[in-house]
Amino acid sequence: MCPKDHHLSLQDLAKPFQIGPVAIRNRVVLAPMSGVTDLPFRRLAWRYGAGLVVTEMVASGELILNRGESWARLKGAGISPHMVQLAGREAQPMAEAAKIAADNGADIIDINMGCPAKKVTGGYSGSALMRDPDHALSMIEATVNAVSVPVTLKMRLGWDENSINAPEIARRAEQAGIQLVTIHGRTRMQFYEGRADWDAIRQVRDAISIPLIANGDVESPEDAQDILARSGADAVMVGRGAQGRPWHVGWLAGHAAPSQAEIADLVIEHYQAMLELYGHEAGLRHARKQLGWYLDRFAGDLPVTEKAAIMISKDPADVSRRMIAALGGQPAAAQKEAA
Repeated sequence: MCPKDHHLSLQDLAKPFQIGPVAIRNRVVLAPMSGVTDLPFRRLAWRYGAGLVVTEMVASGELILNRGESWARLKGAGISPHMVQLAGREAQPMAEAAKIAADNGADIIDINMGCPAKKVTGGYSGSALMRDPDHALSMIEATVNAVSVPVTLKMRLGWDENSINAPEIARRAEQAGIQLVTIHGRTRMQFYEGRADWDAIRQVRDAISIPLIANGDVESPEDAQDILARSGADAVMVGRGAQGRPWHVGWLAGHAAPSQAEIADLVIEHYQAMLELYGHEAGLRHARKQLGWYLDRFAGDLPVTEKAAIMISKDPADVSRRMIAALGGQPAAAQKEAA
């Protein structure tokens, strides 16, 4: 970690750093995003040079009871280190879920105290935990003590502008054994409105000596350089900026992005991997959102009727052909992928 009075340059993003004993190959991290960073997405981001990729949020209670897609979200084959984000409110279930994750290959456990979604905060998880720091710290301590792998913490600046308590929670979390903190530069009540306050993240930097990752509105190299300078962070995290371009995280760390000619084949690879992971029906549901982002980024002038045809089609070969055409790929490639 760099001294608190020194900020990293854009070139420094390509350098490795540590989370406890775990080596991270560079300083640009893919954020955990529900419905986005499933295993196929993370594998693509990892292949194209992301320093670290984080699973979708895994609900601790669902993992313990083997409900929903919790076990699918836990998977990390082909990615190392494997970082799993857990969400929950109570100490015992979080500790138990952390043990399950570590026993099933997690190299790092991340605690979600940042999700602003009402269905999460309504259950007093995610960023709602910032409203009860003492309770949150008991949960953090139990999770840290349950596993031998590093435990990290992701949160926002606070619940609202009148309760900016991330610096104090981060300080206490470090004392409890947390080995890295990630801060999204908004409050929960902001959701994703306005601009992330990168300067406010500096207060957390001043409160802790463990590594700090800054998150929020990082889209370009200029954004990355600015957030590093203003926050004093050791690394940056990219979330929505990676939607529709999983290679973007590695590109910010200096790795090559795919050529326009390669993008269509990568999209079809991603699509087919989702069908394989989830099965046909569930795979189609998961894929629609991802395909929509690809089309928005790389085929913005596609007729609405053609985009709708792609979204409603249940025939993988038909979807592949249409996506290849929309993204400017070669028909031969489409035939090969659909075979």
